[in-house]
Amino acid sequence: MNDIQQIALILTASLVATVVSKRLNIPAVIGQMLMGVILAPALLGWIHNGHTLEVMSEIGVILLMFLAGLEADLSLLKRYFKSSLLVALAGVIVPLAVFWLITSLLGYSFNVSVFYGIVFAATSVSITVEVLQEYGKLSTRAGNIILGAAIVDDILAVVILSIFRSTSAASDGNLLVKGVLTIAFFLVLVFVHKFIPRFWKFVERLKIFAKHTTVALLVCLGLSLLANAVGMSAVIGSFFAGIAISQTEPAKKIEEYISAIAYVVFIPIFFMSIAISMSFKSLISQPLLIMLFTMLAVLTKFVPAYFAAKFSGLENDESLLVGTGMISRGEMALIVVQIGLSSKIISDGIYSELVVVILLTTLLAPFLIKLSLKARKTNK
Repeated sequence: MNDIQQIALILTASLVATVVSKRLNIPAVIGQMLMGVILAPALLGWIHNGHTLEVMSEIGVILLMFLAGLEADLSLLKRYFKSSLLVALAGVIVPLAVFWLITSLLGYSFNVSVFYGIVFAATSVSITVEVLQEYGKLSTRAGNIILGAAIVDDILAVVILSIFRSTSAASDGNLLVKGVLTIAFFLVLVFVHKFIPRFWKFVERLKIFAKHTTVALLVCLGLSLLANAVGMSAVIGSFFAGIAISQTEPAKKIEEYISAIAYVVFIPIFFMSIAISMSFKSLISQPLLIMLFTMLAVLTKFVPAYFAAKFSGLENDESLLVGTGMISRGEMALIVVQIGLSSKIISDGIYSELVVVILLTTLLAPFLIKLSLKARKTNK
């Protein structure tokens, strides 16, 4: 099946999954991911990973986080930064410690045990963003804390991974360079944040079709590429690009146009392609181990995030939402796992094991977020 046929199939399946999900009153993203599992090589084998799908999927998650940045309330992000930082630190330290301890007791090597902790320290907020947007909760206090904490989580996970690779691989001695590049990246973000509103006066003079959306996309892709170049996730760059563009006058129009592009084509492909690497071999051969790791993946994010939110003064229902909102691992964890495999930190068997746990956790996350939102509604 060629790429165009696969894209047509994915978009059709996504449409069906969304309609059915709405009828069943579950988040649409769950239906899309489950449809991806059904169509993936593990079951029907109708869709397969390829360069075109990988690129479109990556654009999908970049646009999703760019839209999250556009919708985020910058004043709330600043206001709740301390709470976000506390949630992020708790959500990094606990998975690192627990997974290192449990995997060490199970006989895994030191490097592999530490790597397990790093994988599950990262939070992939894209799934959470989609669910919160669907239910209109992204711009709430809890939503902004989740966004801030997830960004800090990803930064910490990348820094820890860089240090770990530098100490475990003799060939990787460029930690200082990476540190300098990371600092430079955040200086660029500060510059862009201040510069964009002024730059937009020049954009207004352009006599081209959809000038605001075109320039906004260029800023989004530019910061995504810059983030990737310094060893960070591209979604961090796209999120901060969204925040910068949100300060401009045509931000709402830009959001409307990019949403049409993203939600019709790229974002459905991203959510369905998550399941392409799904393999049931580890699940069949080691079901108890997979169940244990999945349970740990959920609890090591939910528990520390919940109590950190409570400590920050949030109500119980808001703390539940923050706890469940931090559970998803998704593409960020998959990126870390891919780095581990290419760096020969883990074997193919460990890679498959981790991918299954990540995907199961990612599938569980929207259900748990929905339950927390129900609890919040009941309390009110």
